[in-house]
Amino acid sequence: MPIEMKLARIIISEINENQVVFLKEVDGERQFPILIGIFEATSIDRRVKDIQRPRPLTHDLLVNVVETMGGDLDSVVINELKNQTYFAKLRVRYEGELIEIDARPSDAIAVAVTCDPRLPIYVDEEVLNEAIANE
Repeated sequence: MPIEMKLARIIISEINENQVVFLKEVDGERQFPILIGIFEATSIDRRVKDIQRPRPLTHDLLVNVVETMGGDLDSVVINELKNQTYFAKLRVRYEGELIEIDARPSDAIAVAVTCDPRLPIYVDEEVLNEAIANE
């Protein structure tokens, strides 16, 4: 059963290659970090701080394309952890069908915070337990 999570914190470092986002359980205390790239971190940070850009950025483009083509962005599910790499699905409703699209968690989270309202973010229970055990 997937657990609903929320974006709890973003750490952007100018001296480290990897940036960090922390996801925290909505109805609980469990949380874990995911290492992401600087582009995705700054995209997420801009959205969280509601910093508007004059032209659409990549994650804005993706949301606009899905919506223009008649789809509804539904949610994000982080569904696998393999060799210290997280895997996610961006879920889109299109013509009554729920379509799951393979995505990096960083891109999926960036899309989730780009949407208005923000998309729910879920993590499979097994992945959450493994992430916490690996800390």
